[in-house]
Amino acid sequence: MTSLPFERMTALVSGASSGIGRCFAEALAQRGCHLILTARSGDALQQLAAQLRVRHGIRVLVIAADLAQAGAAAALYAEITAAGWTVDLLVNNAGFGKWRHFLDESADTYQRMLMLNIVALTELTRLLLPAMQARRLGAVINVASTAAFQPLPYIAVYGASKAYVLHLTEALAAEYEGSGVRFLALCPGNTRTRFTEVANADVSGMAAASPESVVASALRALDAGRHYHVPGRMNYLTAQLPRWLTRRQVTRLVATLFAKRIMPKVL
Repeated sequence: MTSLPFERMTALVSGASSGIGRCFAEALAQRGCHLILTARSGDALQQLAAQLRVRHGIRVLVIAADLAQAGAAAALYAEITAAGWTVDLLVNNAGFGKWRHFLDESADTYQRMLMLNIVALTELTRLLLPAMQARRLGAVINVASTAAFQPLPYIAVYGASKAYVLHLTEALAAEYEGSGVRFLALCPGNTRTRFTEVANADVSGMAAASPESVVASALRALDAGRHYHVPGRMNYLTAQLPRWLTRRQVTRLVATLFAKRIMPKVL
């Protein structure tokens, strides 16, 4: 499969102010891709946009938005359309998780998590896919996680949300095969971003990949026509555990490992 003509494309990257999202923006800009950047932090986005315009001579549109709010995805799409921009590549990167006993987290946190990780991702894909299909050119990268491959005690809601992302992406890849639109579920493991800080997770002693390496491998997988990609050999092997063990064995193993890493509840 041939590489995408990034220099003729415009990408929408959610959660673009830091971490994997920021690295996607930088990597795509290097390929000549024009960008629409969104996240809650408008100031951080404006600073990044200014840097990318100067370095790469691309156009960058910044739209600050909280995609965990009901109707935010539709409002973002309306603003993009009103500005006269079209999207050829959607990077659904925005998302968060919490490492807690299930009952120790608030219902509001779970509501925001599901709105961001699942609802906004689905809505943006549904809104932007028709134009890609009509042009017979486009791609959707949905950032899932190695958490997508098995139930995860102590991060149960986050893990379940990422299983949805993986299954949705693979299903759409099969459904729209031959349409000119590519779908990739990116399933990174522990990565050096602010994710673990937000999640209140203890990842001490765990190997962590750089976000730059995760993004570079994702773009290679997209060019190769892969439907999902797990960066890193050990992450890939870990993701295959449900093929070798029973689901109960896997869940008990995860519960034993993660119970030791649950940090005290932040009040």
